[in-house]
Amino acid sequence: MENRLCLVASIIERDAIRYTPAGIPVITARLQHRSEQTEAETARIVEFEVPAKAIGSIAGRLEKLEPGQIQRFTGFMAAKSQKSKTLVFHITNITSITDQE
Repeated sequence: MENRLCLVASIIERDAIRYTPAGIPVITARLQHRSEQTEAETARIVEFEVPAKAIGSIAGRLEKLEPGQIQRFTGFMAAKSQKSKTLVFHITNITSITDQE
């Protein structure tokens, strides 16, 4: 089964980086997306926020980004915990939008 998300968004808030007991860096953030999409042949403005998490070396990259800076985030969706159905976007790669042009 496939679980892959690619989202162009900006960081609207970010927590301080923390470390697991094993010393692995973890950072949580909130991303904001805004775009125009076509649905049923009608243009629609789509705007939402999504909680996100980065672990390992990608956490350091996320920590260095400025709030409001638009990037392409890729990763997967997972439950916040085993007891929660709330989804969190787990970021596995960050690409500058200017790198793609």
